[in-house]
Amino acid sequence: MKQTSVRPNIRHLSLSDLQEYVAGAAQPAYRARQLYGWLWQKHARSFEQMSDLPKTFREKLANDFSFPVLNVELLQQSRDGTVKCLFRLSDGKAVEGVLIPSGDRLTACVSSQAGCSLGCKFCATGYLGLQRNLMFEEIFDQVAFLNEIAMQQAGRRLTNIVFMGMGEPLLNYKQVLLAIDKITSPDGLAFSPRRITLSTAGISKMIYRLADDQVKFNLALSLHAATDEKRSQIMPINQSNRIPDLLEALEYFYKLTRNEISIEYILLKDFNDSLDDAKALVKLYRKLPFKVVNLIEYNPVSLSPFSRTESHVADQFIAYLQRQHVNVRLRRSRGADIDAACGQLANVVHTEAAQRLPHVNAR
Repeated sequence: MKQTSVRPNIRHLSLSDLQEYVAGAAQPAYRARQLYGWLWQKHARSFEQMSDLPKTFREKLANDFSFPVLNVELLQQSRDGTVKCLFRLSDGKAVEGVLIPSGDRLTACVSSQAGCSLGCKFCATGYLGLQRNLMFEEIFDQVAFLNEIAMQQAGRRLTNIVFMGMGEPLLNYKQVLLAIDKITSPDGLAFSPRRITLSTAGISKMIYRLADDQVKFNLALSLHAATDEKRSQIMPINQSNRIPDLLEALEYFYKLTRNEISIEYILLKDFNDSLDDAKALVKLYRKLPFKVVNLIEYNPVSLSPFSRTESHVADQFIAYLQRQHVNVRLRRSRGADIDAACGQLANVVHTEAAQRLPHVNAR
């Protein structure tokens, strides 16, 4: 049987690889830099779009390489201005990303996996299970697309990027760091790593690895309960990554990087919103080398047993933390009407808010 060769993905080649290829194709040396720019700075979707390359060279590239791209299949617009994108991957799987306008900020919330294996009881993505890890170029594409939508709708670039979409970033460590490298590179999107926050459910050994790798971006721990007993009930990962171990890992991360770390805490009605829960959170807070706690309004999902904490209970919780000199911020839900808010990403399409975007997928 004749074997068919698989064409290599053009975006998996380094600049030096492209330089070697260009030389072998009898093209001028500067073509490699042009090609690299189209891939990572201009965010081309096809070889045909690389208009300053000769047609014969573009045809050769298309013959020698594959160029899979992530496409925006649907866009949903929330009443509060939040935009959710359904991204279709080249193998047919789907992930979601969100553009969140808030004051002076334009934040891209991106996914690192299709689905998630961690099964957190309050999160819609956790009920999907893990489908696969995303490749670094698929993560990069989400940011690039959301940046284009920001430019179209607000006339300016993204200000922040958060890895708080579908999946656990630290379980796709290599591809996430490769994506961040391309996003922050002067030859890519030239985005400041200090404006990037990676959110994790808490995997101690990978937090140590982040520190040893001297990453420049910020870290957020999805805590959601201040005791191991309660946290294990809603986050199975806590069985193997207990809170004391996570605190040691975070201390190590902060010592080596001095990067900002925040605690994320979703308020769940009658589960983690009592005065005793607040006291436990304060006790934990005082052990930390950093001083930021983000309280998050819960956004109900159909398969989860939890509901949102009542406003007066949330106010009492916050007031107690403030009296204890906790640096606490309440993060209001954005995009809940289109299931774009925290914990709601599960490829649910609200047709009345959705529109197809051919102008985003092709120039």
